[in-house]
Amino acid sequence: MADTIQDNNYMINDLVSRKQEHFPGKVISSKTTDEGFLFSCDNGVQLMLYVVTDKILRFRYAAEGRFEADFSYAVPADQPRRELEFLEFKEKPDHYRITTERLICTISKDNAAVRILDRSGTLLSADEKGFHWEYDYETGNDIVKMSKQVQSGVHYYGLGDKPDNMNLRGKRFQNWGTDTYGYVKGSDPLYKNIPFYLELHQKIAHGIFFDNSFKSFFDFAAERADVTSFWAMGGEMNYYFIYGPTLMEVTQEYTRLTCPPELPPLWALGYHQCKWSYFPESNVKAIAQGFRDRKIPCDALYLDIDYMDGFRCFTWSPTHFPEPKRMVQELAEDGFKTIVIIDPGIKIDPNYPVYTEALEKDYFCRRGDGPLMKGSVWPGLCNFPDFTHPTVREWWAGLFKGLIEETGVKGVWNDMNEPAVFEKGTFPDDVRFDYDGNPGTHRKAHNVYGMQMARATNEGVKRFAYPNRPFTITRSTYAGGQRYSSGWTGDNIASWEHLWLANIQCQRLSISGFSFVGSDVGGFIDTPDGELYVRWVALAAFHPFFRTHSSGDHGDQEPWSFGQEFCDLAKSFIELRYRLLPYMYTTFWQYVQEGTPMLRPLAFLDQNDTDTYLRMAEFALGDHLLVCPITQAGADGRWMYLPRGNWFYYWTDEPKGGGAEVWASAGLDRIPLFVRAGAVIPFYPVMQYVGEKVVEQLTLHVYYTEGEELSVLYDDGGEGYGYAKGQSTTRHFRVRGNDNSFSLKQEITGPYVPTYETYSVVLHGFPFAPTTLTVDGQPAEAAQGVTEAGLTLPHVIVSAGFGELVIQ
Repeated sequence: MADTIQDNNYMINDLVSRKQEHFPGKVISSKTTDEGFLFSCDNGVQLMLYVVTDKILRFRYAAEGRFEADFSYAVPADQPRRELEFLEFKEKPDHYRITTERLICTISKDNAAVRILDRSGTLLSADEKGFHWEYDYETGNDIVKMSKQVQSGVHYYGLGDKPDNMNLRGKRFQNWGTDTYGYVKGSDPLYKNIPFYLELHQKIAHGIFFDNSFKSFFDFAAERADVTSFWAMGGEMNYYFIYGPTLMEVTQEYTRLTCPPELPPLWALGYHQCKWSYFPESNVKAIAQGFRDRKIPCDALYLDIDYMDGFRCFTWSPTHFPEPKRMVQELAEDGFKTIVIIDPGIKIDPNYPVYTEALEKDYFCRRGDGPLMKGSVWPGLCNFPDFTHPTVREWWAGLFKGLIEETGVKGVWNDMNEPAVFEKGTFPDDVRFDYDGNPGTHRKAHNVYGMQMARATNEGVKRFAYPNRPFTITRSTYAGGQRYSSGWTGDNIASWEHLWLANIQCQRLSISGFSFVGSDVGGFIDTPDGELYVRWVALAAFHPFFRTHSSGDHGDQEPWSFGQEFCDLAKSFIELRYRLLPYMYTTFWQYVQEGTPMLRPLAFLDQNDTDTYLRMAEFALGDHLLVCPITQAGADGRWMYLPRGNWFYYWTDEPKGGGAEVWASAGLDRIPLFVRAGAVIPFYPVMQYVGEKVVEQLTLHVYYTEGEELSVLYDDGGEGYGYAKGQSTTRHFRVRGNDNSFSLKQEITGPYVPTYETYSVVLHGFPFAPTTLTVDGQPAEAAQGVTEAGLTLPHVIVSAGFGELVIQ
């Protein structure tokens, strides 16, 4: 009996000890493999270090000496390996050292602590406790943790959609996708789960990507001022160190690692109108007619859940929309693309074919003991597909044939996919998932559920929209989800604070690899007044995804809902967006090709200027436009910071020097908008929708600079996949200017021939009056014309194939 008690005490004490924090022991061996370097400790802990590129190091830890299958939804397994120019491994008396072309990494033999330096010896990152873990008896998982030293003067950015200050230092956050209706500044968590952040100190940047889909936490020197840490409630300690040295390069490397999206159809960058809900058909038609009668550009109209028959996905209400194919076709004839919502909950209904097929084929999620997962959402009691199973995704994709191929719907909007369940929040932890052959519970799959739903949806829309491009939008996602969908910032509020938040959240998502993003213009909850709505439209005109959306509980929110004065103002900003489409599309192409964020905080423009580090309001769209929204009622302008360099105020052509605060006068008909000196900004003529008219002439707004500046224009027609076969054109513009002369050179690559045959070159900010103009050596003449902003400026018409324009 005494022996039994002693044995039981031993077991109890063993479990207690496992709740304590554990650490790697001494490193007793190292091994070079085809994948990287394996370090083994005397207590069984293993560290696998992968040299992904000369700027990216990956660290995987196994607490008990055995690695699970190496699987990630964020990083595609089929990415080609990049060749390393230089890689050296050396064993030293007290550490191991791995050296690449750009980095030095040391692994301490005493405790496997990691230090990373650049090649000049500047310390970039150093473990504090480093990797450690704690056993969770309730789940059987290890709570895996990483803590690092806080470097002096450090600043933190990124982490997806967090509604907080741009700089994250002093804050703690968690990633657990949550339907946070009416969130406010500081609410956490929200809808998206992007465990990637950037760190800037000593004017050098790097990033950390913690690729773990369990509920995770990030502490940016909140609990202890000298420690930053991240941890997850299960899974592996598996993170990537991504070196810049610029912030821009960090985001580029992360975006390349998780892969950028394909190019969207050009119309998807136009203006979208949405409401919960537009029904019946007569209402939808009236909204469409309202845009065309008022000549307010619009490309897409959305149908929320009331288009369905009893909220059953993939059905149409026979009362509200008795002939959906005809209606969609008639809208298309007037330039409107129809977008419909699809949620994950499938109504439990034995007379509903989508439900019965999924039930028969066992496509729904199950609880731990086997029953189907049931939860109430819009249709009532529902089951939910396991989107982490490839067979289920394939089935789901096939369901879109009716909507896309047969009815003519052009895009799909995924909502409620955190996943959200009424009154309960989300699924219980014991719900099981396939996780692409790596089975686990909801704890593991929750944060990727929305991403995998969007993946399946995108596959279906892409398949049935071919030869056209797909368009999808999702509320929830995980790192890498930008491959499958655009996104928005969720159920916001019609308030000035939320206008401020929309600016911050879209910037933050953009630098977190997810650029195709916007907010519900005007706010989803409550009703804005005309001033707030116009200010929001003005900001959103510079966001990649541009959509007004509102709840039907709170009144109308079309551009004409606030009276003629505000309608005209909103229309002018929407028209500006359509003029800017070639610039926006080129910026999107740069994002696809190079991983550059479309929206760029000030620190991304000049991290050598410490005055940019805490700025939040100002941002760049692409290479050459600087925007700063007005987020207070009654303002007629605002102070804002201009990055170093020379700029022109768009509305007046007034030149301004950067590296200082400036006053930007902006009544309700303006948004503070500056153009970089030397920029070439392409403009389309205003259209009511993309493709309404053939673009016969492109306007190039050319801004003077003393020195040299580069600009680019990309075109492939904005639809189809000809670009994948080389059918595109890239036009590089180089300007050079001095006191009395200026030249604009164009280099064209690619065989695609745009519809426009000429440019109207508009000359801005010249310090001398042009007297002599030559185009490819031949005399040319300038005439005075009025710009879109009401400025009278010289312009010259040239062939779209010109080589050089010289102005003296």
